[in-house]
Amino acid sequence: GNHVIPNVHFRKVNGMTKGGHYRAMFRTWFDQAARKKRRSQNRKAKAARMAPRPVAGLLRPVVHPPTQRYNMKLRLGKGFTLEELREAKISPKLAPTIGIAVDHRRRNKCAESLQANVNRLKLYKSKLLIFPKTSGKKGVKKGDTPKSELQNVAQNTLKEIIPVERPALRVKARAITGEEKEASAYKTLKKMRTNLKYDGAKRKKAAEGKEEK
Repeated sequence: GNHVIPNVHFRKVNGMTKGGHYRAMFRTWFDQAARKKRRSQNRKAKAARMAPRPVAGLLRPVVHPPTQRYNMKLRLGKGFTLEELREAKISPKLAPTIGIAVDHRRRNKCAESLQANVNRLKLYKSKLLIFPKTSGKKGVKKGDTPKSELQNVAQNTLKEIIPVERPALRVKARAITGEEKEASAYKTLKKMRTNLKYDGAKRKKAAEGKEEK
């Protein structure tokens, strides 16, 4: 038939070209153990550099990612909203100085997420220890933690400072109830659409009936 004449190039053997020349380059991983050690040393150095502050940096809010694909999950956001800080009774100017990230652009869309982040702030505030900027009596300011409570303070090395409580999304299988079998999703939606369509006419008719009385 009118097929292409086969001209297959079986020249590569075991990932390299035949002969000593033009050998294929391979990415080796002989330094895996050394890299692991170096990453560990870098983490320890960063923790020592940031001590006694949390290694993760600033406290961040719990948010739902955008789009239908990911909005059922939870992750850390950029910063707390001004409304969340107001509810937790923390000044937006004070927040960055005590390790709290602020995002003036983000808005709260529901009461549940607002309350969850307010509770997160309150929990952080209850565990917060503020060290004086300098030694001596003159360095101590209002709001600083007493010196007696600052002995042998352990550094927070967690990735999220306060762990995010992620809900279990899996729903276990169960028997379908009689009410669910009888219910019709199509009929429910149809009824709602009909009610919405004739809502204005019904209101108008009800208003005219009141005027006649």
